Amino acid sequence: MKILVVDDEKNILKLYKAELEDENYTVITANSGAEALEIFSKEPPDLVTLDILMPDMDGIHVLRLMKEKNPHIPIIMLTAYDYRDDFSVWVADAYVVKSSDLTNLKDTIKQLLAKSKL
Repeated sequence: MKILVVDDEKNILKLYKAELEDENYTVITANSGAEALEIFSKEPPDLVTLDILMPDMDGIHVLRLMKEKNPHIPIIMLTAYDYRDDFSVWVADAYVVKSSDLTNLKDTIKQLLAKSKL
């Protein structure tokens, strides 16, 4: 299974890549919305984790564009802030608050990938 991890913080990308590769996922990283959309088109992933706050293009805009191209792709919104009151993130399949403990993220990925295989 291929996961596209999108975040503007390089240390977060390194951490997520290492942790998810330990779970036997193929991980592609992008550190901007524009780069993520390019990768999404060229190398379609099975799942996307997407940071909300990014300098070039916010994750909510990227989420909408990805869902337009592939409405069935599971997308997890990741942020240090609570955006659940913003209805625009409800298009996402899941919402995870960033943490150094990736257990919640890993569990959410497993659930969404299992559901997408049905």
